[in-house]
Amino acid sequence: MASASGLVVANNYYNQPLLGKIAQTFQISEARASSVAMLTQIGYAVGLLFIIPLGDMMRRKRLILIDFVLILLALLLASFAPGIHVLMFASFLIGVTSVVPQLFVPMAAHLADAGERGKAIGTVMSGLLIGILCSRTISGVVGEHLGWRAMFMIAAVIMVILWFALWLLLPEVHPEYKGSYKQLMLSLVKYIRTEPALRIASVRGALSFAGFGAFWTTLVFLLNGPPFYQGSDIAGAFGLIGAGGALAASVVGRISDRMDKTKLITITLVMIVLSWVIFGISSASIAGLIIGVILLDLGLQSTHIANQTIIFALHPEARNRLNTVYMVSYFIGGASGTFFAGLAWTNWKWLGVTGVGLSVSLLALLVHLFPLVTNRKTRGHNS
Repeated sequence: MASASGLVVANNYYNQPLLGKIAQTFQISEARASSVAMLTQIGYAVGLLFIIPLGDMMRRKRLILIDFVLILLALLLASFAPGIHVLMFASFLIGVTSVVPQLFVPMAAHLADAGERGKAIGTVMSGLLIGILCSRTISGVVGEHLGWRAMFMIAAVIMVILWFALWLLLPEVHPEYKGSYKQLMLSLVKYIRTEPALRIASVRGALSFAGFGAFWTTLVFLLNGPPFYQGSDIAGAFGLIGAGGALAASVVGRISDRMDKTKLITITLVMIVLSWVIFGISSASIAGLIIGVILLDLGLQSTHIANQTIIFALHPEARNRLNTVYMVSYFIGGASGTFFAGLAWTNWKWLGVTGVGLSVSLLALLVHLFPLVTNRKTRGHNS
């Protein structure tokens, strides 16, 4: 599940180091090219909303294998796109269909013992996060030497191979939910209304991922210009730097089983804020960017795992629906960060991007700390 998660989620991120080349191919602005990445993230949020809840209703393996066929078709459409509008539509479809990892994460939580749930989630998330980060490295190299279309063709071949591997090896998980699809979707609203921990985790995740999307979408534009003048391969290579944070995800999962999650999230959100401070003063320094990437990726991934460990403990029979609420919020945040970073780059370049990233990261920290301060004041008043 960890390997499959990484290979599938990579489809959403191949385009980011290639945006400069896509802009050149279709003779469009960098800001417009960034809409390809934004639409992929919006598509992912749509897929999470309408496909992932089905994991509580349908046999999991069957749902996954059907979805893989749709992923393949979307990748082929992107690879042969004759114009930017077709590529934008294909990117949206890639996002909609590449939601399989979010079926694996609740599946891992379901199969694990309660005391090792964080470890299981962390293991699958390690694969997923390595896929996110290494996808940029791979696509950067492929784009530089074979062109951006080749990357989508290679991804399509990988999906065919992976389909057969999952067909042979993946166990089946039977659902417990017995209602209709309409009732299934309406239950999402019930969980949003009745679970404050789910609401707070969703906002924390969305704001954190907004900064992540802002950085990775615009990094290629920063490195293409002065003083770096580097190609997509160098922008993609930054993914390998962040992979260290992804490898730490399984360790963080174990820590989250034993450490107070509120304290853990406070520490990881401070790391994200610090990363944006470093980005702000390192616009001409590769070393500074590297340090910032390590802090950003480790902070984001640790926050994400702790958030999911919290929400999966709420209602075991509805983990896919809880994950749907959380992940839809998460990727709406990512798409928003990408959108605003594109505007900020057009108007204020890297200074504007760091302003966006620092703002959303500080807001995430404030959202996290506000209930803690309020509860402390309430306890003091009552005593």
